[in-house]
Amino acid sequence: MAMKEFLKVLARFLPSYKKNVVLNVVFNLLAAFLTLFSFALIIPILEMLFQINQTDYVLMQWSDASFKTVLVNNFYYYTQTIIFEYGPGTTLALLGAMLVVMTGLKCGATYLSSYFIIPMRSGVVRDIRNHVYNKIVALPMGFFTSERKGDVMARMTGDVAEIENSVMQSLDMMFKDPIMIIACLAMMITISWQLTLFVLLLLPLAGWVMGAVGKKLKRKSLDAQNQWGVLMSSIEETLGGLRIIKAFVAEEKVKARFGAENQHLYRLSNRVMRRQALAHPMSEFLGTFTIAIVLWFGGLLILNGKSSIDAPTFIYYMVIFYSIINPAKDLAKGSYTIAKGLASLERVDRILNADNPIKDPAAPKAFAVKGGTIDYKDVTFTYEGASHPVIDNVSLHIPAGATVALVGQSGSGKTTLADLLPRFYDVQQGSVTVDGVDIKDVKVADLRGVMGNVNQEAILFNDTFRNNITFGVDSATQEMIEEAARIANAHDFIVASENGYDTMIGDRGCKLSGGQRQRLSIARAILKNPSILILDEATSALDTESERLVQEALDRLMKDRTTLVIAHRLSTIKNADMIAVMHEGRIVEAGTHDQLLAIGGYYKRLVDLQGL
Repeated sequence: MAMKEFLKVLARFLPSYKKNVVLNVVFNLLAAFLTLFSFALIIPILEMLFQINQTDYVLMQWSDASFKTVLVNNFYYYTQTIIFEYGPGTTLALLGAMLVVMTGLKCGATYLSSYFIIPMRSGVVRDIRNHVYNKIVALPMGFFTSERKGDVMARMTGDVAEIENSVMQSLDMMFKDPIMIIACLAMMITISWQLTLFVLLLLPLAGWVMGAVGKKLKRKSLDAQNQWGVLMSSIEETLGGLRIIKAFVAEEKVKARFGAENQHLYRLSNRVMRRQALAHPMSEFLGTFTIAIVLWFGGLLILNGKSSIDAPTFIYYMVIFYSIINPAKDLAKGSYTIAKGLASLERVDRILNADNPIKDPAAPKAFAVKGGTIDYKDVTFTYEGASHPVIDNVSLHIPAGATVALVGQSGSGKTTLADLLPRFYDVQQGSVTVDGVDIKDVKVADLRGVMGNVNQEAILFNDTFRNNITFGVDSATQEMIEEAARIANAHDFIVASENGYDTMIGDRGCKLSGGQRQRLSIARAILKNPSILILDEATSALDTESERLVQEALDRLMKDRTTLVIAHRLSTIKNADMIAVMHEGRIVEAGTHDQLLAIGGYYKRLVDLQGL
């Protein structure tokens, strides 16, 4: 089973490395050929040492007998001739030198086979990493609501490294050892088919024992890799929540939790490594056991005169057989290693095979925002696994260039409704249109290309001010960058920093204040110059002074753009063209600030709660 899965891996990733595969196979064949015929020199060496073969040979023509008969006869003829002319000592030295030369050529061919397989092995791992990263970037937001970030990171790091260390390092063995085994078996059959038939009855038994242990190893390896993902998630959560852990004096609690998870991984890893450590001793024992039986059986055939081979040929046979045992042992060890790596590949495949429901249409429509009119028409949306819809039959018209605010209690569906617009999620019923065009009928990249987002948490990268502002915009000049920063009230604190626009801002902008981070994200949105703007609680986490500066920047950004604003702080959206009040997934009220106050309903209660 492991071999079948391994071949599937090869079929997926090896087509790009056909040249490497061909060269590897060619040099493996050459190495097998040189191995067999270098060992064949052992026979005349032994016969000379023990003076077994006293036959007088004559030179034969290729047409006199079979190729094998003529080749062997003429080899002995020339050997005999050298003995007569130079003596047995010189001939023995010459045969030894030939053995050394052929062994050197074999070692060179073996090295070249590995030389050409290494770029393929490293390249496949590189390709897997690229595939996983590209898939993570392409997957919708919904995928990550059911997956732990730490576990996803574990699959990209630990699991891919395990694939490299286990599956890919076995590639050379998987191409080389079968060739050697087949070549040796062919020579063994040529020497004695009776003895080889007996050998072939023994080998499947050893293979069955190896396979049984390998299956258990894969199961344990999968458990260990899953636990590694849990551990990575715990680390990621700890780093992200370190401030709260310290504030609530919960260090001992998280230490105990991590220690328990780490101990569980320790136990699982011990079981995996103990089974893996069993591979070499078990394969060596089975190999020695098999050799002993073959020695006994072959010796009986020779002693009883029932075999056509003599003692030197039998020794050569055993040398060839031993040459099978080593590759067979390597294959056995490799089956353990591959089983361990396939457990990691199974976890990586959960990402690679994950379905992405946010797809481009087969025949996308040309898309360019003319006015920016947005219409939600009878929209219903339910998160996967949820028992009731988050958005329940909502219709909302946003005129071109208007600012529409969504307000309501937490969990009322405001952010989800906004996330449906750039297709972070897809509606399950109803439709969303921009300028009358259904957003599902256009390319996702074209749709998101006309939209800008400013979120409650400013999402920045560990890079320079310049690269954070120009993120997603490739052709921005320095003048354009500075203009965007000025509009966002960010230029002054940027030029006051150590290296100006080339200053690193730290992990997620940790070197900046909350207001500075938010203004930097606004500058990024300004540079993109979107036709449609989505603001999600953009000022809710700021102090009064920062809020004033950010709100000024937002007002400039919102000018002449269709804007969808999500707000808890109602003072920031008093001047919106329309305010839609959401409650339990529905829009229960809509109108201007004054109109909604006059109604005295949900919005009035929210205003009273905030003391406005």
